Amino acid sequence: MPKRRTPVADHHSRPIDAEHAEAALLEHYVRLSGLAHAGRAGVMNGGEPEDRPPGPVPSPAPDPCLPHVRPTDLPHVRPTDLLRRGHRLRAVAAVLALAAATGAALLTLPSDAGRRGAAPRPAAGAGAQHLGQAAADAWTHTARLDFAVWPARGRRTGDTALLARALRAWTDPAGRGRRSVEPGDPVGGPGTRLLFADDVDGRAVVLLQDGIHTVRYSEPPHGGKAELAVALTQDADVTTAAVVVSRSPRSVRLLLAPWIATAAVRDLRAPSAGTHAVTRDRNGVTEPVAVTAAGSVTAADGPCRGVPVVQLRSSPRIAEERAFLLADLGGLVPAHLTYMPAPRPGTLPRPPREATGEAGLRGWAASACRLAGLHGQGVRSVDHWVFATQPLPERSGNATWVCARAETWRGTGDVEYLFLAPGGTPARVVGRGRDTAQCSRFGQHVLAHTEWRAPSGTAYLLVAGSRAVTRLDVTAPVRSTADGRWLAVRAPSGRPVEVTGRLPDGTRIGSPLSPDGP
Repeated sequence: MPKRRTPVADHHSRPIDAEHAEAALLEHYVRLSGLAHAGRAGVMNGGEPEDRPPGPVPSPAPDPCLPHVRPTDLPHVRPTDLLRRGHRLRAVAAVLALAAATGAALLTLPSDAGRRGAAPRPAAGAGAQHLGQAAADAWTHTARLDFAVWPARGRRTGDTALLARALRAWTDPAGRGRRSVEPGDPVGGPGTRLLFADDVDGRAVVLLQDGIHTVRYSEPPHGGKAELAVALTQDADVTTAAVVVSRSPRSVRLLLAPWIATAAVRDLRAPSAGTHAVTRDRNGVTEPVAVTAAGSVTAADGPCRGVPVVQLRSSPRIAEERAFLLADLGGLVPAHLTYMPAPRPGTLPRPPREATGEAGLRGWAASACRLAGLHGQGVRSVDHWVFATQPLPERSGNATWVCARAETWRGTGDVEYLFLAPGGTPARVVGRGRDTAQCSRFGQHVLAHTEWRAPSGTAYLLVAGSRAVTRLDVTAPVRSTADGRWLAVRAPSGRPVEVTGRLPDGTRIGSPLSPDGP
């Protein structure tokens, strides 16, 4: 009987171990399993697609890069190993098919899926129950007084449908209704805090706050257009003590902060006329308070007769108990009015103070009409700074130079330089600055000039600087120099003026733009 000979590889063959064989079989099986049909549902009978027709699977075209393995080439692999590994490979192929089907499904999603703008509107009541609400006495247990400690007030704070509509109006820019956005960047998510929800003057009103923006939503009781107003109110403080809940052409109702003890209204144009108390309901909403109309005050607008403002006093429970003035400038939050008196020799400069004192009220009386030109600009505070008081030629009394700085909630500021002649005449604008640090703690050195005609008819060029100015130079239309902060020189009327000032260290400063003003 002939002896069985063990096959011996020739000089072109190389031994293949079991691991390489398993990898080769896996790759070969993946090719045979028809992954092109992986998106079809169902895998049966060890990984076979359920819609495959019966019969043998046709072999793919030979791939020169794929090793071809025969059982006789695997001397160390038993048939049982091949069977077990075949089952394992079928399971792997099934997992791969399922993953491929999942990936194909994901690839069929719309291209804008997940974008913020494509998010659906929340259902009625969605998110309303999660609005933050401060306790009624939260302001008495904190070292910081701002919107975070305003309690939720009003009879409709539990109306989740109303609150949901307010949230939806804020978060969906495509929502129907009238939208009013004050200057700034009021783009944010839904409000995290509820301040107020109630019916005011025939409309349902909701106030929301997220630490950066304050929002007022209002709607009529039986259909009609809703209204949404958004304002930037970041870094609010104790004087951010009122929010407009309702507005008419001549009056507003205010929701007052919980730390306000008394409220009154007064006329800035009549500083000696006193105040009139303002009543409020149990939720902190005031009676209608008179306001001034928007628009700049010029001769064409007629005389400026009255400028009503609100005077508030904080609770005695606050260490910094004080009274302060707020002026409605057409926004959600009234502007805080402050005052800085003329500097005195030998005294250090002080920060702005409240304008409720006698000097502050007298100072604001002459420039109060200028507030009408600040409507709708997102103004946080307006400071009336008397930076110089100048003796006038021909013994005509003293003139007052004022820098009125309007600070916005955005952090920018606009200024108007005002010249106030004696005799109670209205303030005249002699210069302006836009988006500037002038007249703030970062722009303390200022200079202004104007033409002035004496009672005799003589025309003068008047120049005045702030306390640090030590020298003034005029090079046109005449040449003149003066040591100190004031200069008055006869000059032809209507000619371009070139004026500079010097500080103690030699730094030069110039006068503001648009010296003639409106």
